[in-house]
Amino acid sequence: MSASTVQLDAATVPERAAPENMTVPAGVTRWRARTVRVLSVVAAIVVWQLLTANDIRLWVRFDTLPTVTQILDALRRQLGTETYWLDLGQSLIRILSGFALAAALGVGTGVALGRSRVFSNIVGPLTELARPIPAIAIVPVAILLFPTDEAGIVFITFLAAFFPIMVSTRHAVRALPTIWEESLLTQGGTRWDVLARVVLPGSLPGVFSGLSVGIGVAWICVVSAEMISGRLGVGYRTWQAYTIVDYPAVFVGIITIGVLGFGTSAAVELLGRRCTRWLPRVSEGAK
Repeated sequence: MSASTVQLDAATVPERAAPENMTVPAGVTRWRARTVRVLSVVAAIVVWQLLTANDIRLWVRFDTLPTVTQILDALRRQLGTETYWLDLGQSLIRILSGFALAAALGVGTGVALGRSRVFSNIVGPLTELARPIPAIAIVPVAILLFPTDEAGIVFITFLAAFFPIMVSTRHAVRALPTIWEESLLTQGGTRWDVLARVVLPGSLPGVFSGLSVGIGVAWICVVSAEMISGRLGVGYRTWQAYTIVDYPAVFVGIITIGVLGFGTSAAVELLGRRCTRWLPRVSEGAK
């Protein structure tokens, strides 16, 4: 048999298929991803402890920062006080009040801007002029405008979340294919039917993108407002700890803010997934 015949026979032999049991189950992939995420956090904590406990001074002065053990000890003490939970509850009330108001008005305004040319011509220029102004820059105006600091902080929180929600909703409404609306109108649907069956469901992915961004921006501004004009709240207590040079308590405040922000953002994303189950999903292993 010639060498060319052997090569031809080898080329025509089908590749051995991989056994089916070599496929990694989706559950295992998810657990691997979660394990890696947890380990990344643990590794960061270990590195922080090593750098601060050994007084490492590189470009960043870790010798001036508290160690992980000092922060955990301060957290343990604060968890046993009524003040900590009062501050946490006050910040949550402010963020939820301002964000709920921003969600309702932001989605409504975004839909109106995307659907009504008259409304867009009247209100659109005002929103575009106000949108670049940082919400925290409105704190002096809020102090003058509202009779109490509480109302002013809620207003700042509302303003911070309103514009991301409004802009994302407006873009989502304008990006909807016109054929959907035309098909419903051809079948005898009214404008209200278009709004309820096409505009609102079709724009939900964009709406929840805006809500996810809005809740994060709202936390930034509510903490900043509490530091400037608040009398209670996590931001106020964190700044107070800084003024008395209690750095472990400062990091307790930072960690608390991070956990609260993570929890509220996760809640918004979970609600978004529940409301948009009809969308195709990217598998956990591909993320």
